[in-house]
Amino acid sequence: MKKLALAAAISLAATSAFAGNLKKPVMEAPVVVQKAKQTSSSSAAIVPLILLAVVVAAAAAK
Repeated sequence: MKKLALAAAISLAATSAFAGNLKKPVMEAPVVVQKAKQTSSSSAAIVPLILLAVVVAAAAAK
C-alpha cells in the first residue's frame, strides 16, 4: 500500500514538471473592421433626373 501511495505521489509531482512549454506564445493579429464606402450622392439623383427627362420629352412631344 505504501508503494502505491508513493507511486501516486511521484506521478502527480512529475506531471506538473511538464505543464509548461518552451515555445513563445503565438499572438494572432487583431481583426480590423473597415467601414464600407458609401455610394456617391449622384447615384441617388439618377432616378429623379430620368423622370424629369421623361416629363420634358412628353411635354415637348405635345
